Amino acid sequence: MIDGGEAFRKLALNVARYTGLAPLAKPFVGGIGAILMLHRVTATPEKPDSVNRHLNIAPSFLDAVVAGMKADGYAFVSMDEAVERIKAGGKGGQFATITADDAYRDNMTEALPILEKHGAPITIYVAPGLINGTADLWWDVVEDIVNARDRLTLSTPNGLTVIDCATAARKHQAIARLYAYLTTQVREEDQRAVLRQLADANGVDMERPRLKTLLNWDEIRSIATHPLVTIGAHTINHTNLKRLSESHARHEIGAVKGMLRAELGQEPRHFAYPYGYASAVGCREVGFARDAGYTSAVTTRHGVLRAEHAGFLHALPRISVNGRYQSLAHIRTMLSGVTTPLANAGKRVVTV
Repeated sequence: MIDGGEAFRKLALNVARYTGLAPLAKPFVGGIGAILMLHRVTATPEKPDSVNRHLNIAPSFLDAVVAGMKADGYAFVSMDEAVERIKAGGKGGQFATITADDAYRDNMTEALPILEKHGAPITIYVAPGLINGTADLWWDVVEDIVNARDRLTLSTPNGLTVIDCATAARKHQAIARLYAYLTTQVREEDQRAVLRQLADANGVDMERPRLKTLLNWDEIRSIATHPLVTIGAHTINHTNLKRLSESHARHEIGAVKGMLRAELGQEPRHFAYPYGYASAVGCREVGFARDAGYTSAVTTRHGVLRAEHAGFLHALPRISVNGRYQSLAHIRTMLSGVTTPLANAGKRVVTV
């Protein structure tokens, strides 16, 4: 399946690179640093042809990115130091901090050895519900459901709908259809029940993806003591905050601090909004994170950091290091800042 958006983005990256625009533009739009965003880092993904394979990068690519950025003059710092450098307007020189969402086990087993080699800190954002089992890696569960059958029957308020999953192309379409249904037509609070009904009807174990791929509490407690690791919060149940009432959203953002303190002995100082795009976080949610007392909060909006972000510490953009762009040249082009306004309707200071 061809992703038209991805093809266009790669074309833009290559144009900026081969025309020499990126290095020329960097002094003007490159900003003061960047927050890198990871999810999975493994050389042996369980489903290499998964529709979610873009969430994974190879450890060797992470190694190349960190080494290349260090050679380009970036200092890798903790999230705490990144905040201080933003407040100082980047006076200490160009910097980067690494973040990882969801607490995948390979962050410890495959990514951390690379980071130790380079002395590069990482902030891992944990959603306790995903670890406890009160929430699911629903995007993986959906894929397992579709792969289990050639035909699915979905019960909706408008009646039964039959979904064809007989071919690889049809499976991709079915996954996209179920993603859209669960995230736009089903209430956030009802999503798990709807998914469980569909999983049970098709013999799929909803627990398997999170148990197989996420850190457990013992592992999180162990990694939390590592000098390069900071544990941040990712709500309680990895919910789309914009789809929740104010009281529910505030609870997801605020109460997670006590849950992590109970497990790890200290409250998280940093927060990541689940999903992080425009339909999941806006000014309301940024205010909630600020009110909850976090030092920083990150979105998934694409962008480099600028001195102006000192006034927007709870709406910080990130550079996604993902499987679609496993090229150091692409990362360097993104870090030049030239893609920030291209991805954000001309904005150089990206917030929400």
